[in-house]
Amino acid sequence: MPDLAEQDDRWPVGAPAQRAGLLPAPITAVDPKVLVVTGPSGVGKGTLIRTLRERVPGLELSVSATTRAPRPGEADGVDYHFLASPEFDERLAAGQFIEHAEYAGNRYGTLRSEIDRARGARALLLEIEVQGARQVREALPGAVQVFIAPPSDEALRTRLIGRGSDAPDQIERRLAVAREELEAREEFEHVIVNDRLEDAADELVELVATMCGE
Repeated sequence: MPDLAEQDDRWPVGAPAQRAGLLPAPITAVDPKVLVVTGPSGVGKGTLIRTLRERVPGLELSVSATTRAPRPGEADGVDYHFLASPEFDERLAAGQFIEHAEYAGNRYGTLRSEIDRARGARALLLEIEVQGARQVREALPGAVQVFIAPPSDEALRTRLIGRGSDAPDQIERRLAVAREELEAREEFEHVIVNDRLEDAADELVELVATMCGE
């Protein structure tokens, strides 16, 4: 069974923000370098990123902003930047987001201040969904993007069922969204199939070394 990580309860809805005119002009030169790790929910993005950071020092992980309430044990500024909806809207109108989207009635996004926070790091990692990755492609043309894919639909289904936290209809909905997102893999220059964790992590480490000129 592939080692796939648990993801947040987020469902993509609505149009990309760029079409709504809510994203500012692209940033053409970025310090630090930015690696966007994307793919369907449940594919193992989180596990791969944790393994990558254990093996490669100096990598910063972007902290997303959200309007959802904190879960037990979550800390503001560590797990997420927890924002009330009015503050999220204000920051969005002020052009403070690189990307944003709505999932399951909650808003999520990456603040531009995360780039400032990570200055001096070897690279900044963004773990986001496909919709957000498309926005980052426009906002940060120099960012490297990698799509994490499951070895099969069945492997993804087994992982989602194994969580034990979703009802059957929720699992089917997740799989339906995942299938749509898998169709986007051809948009990405780099694709890693997360069949065996160590093999996928090796590929990710190599990609970081290449983008950092090492």
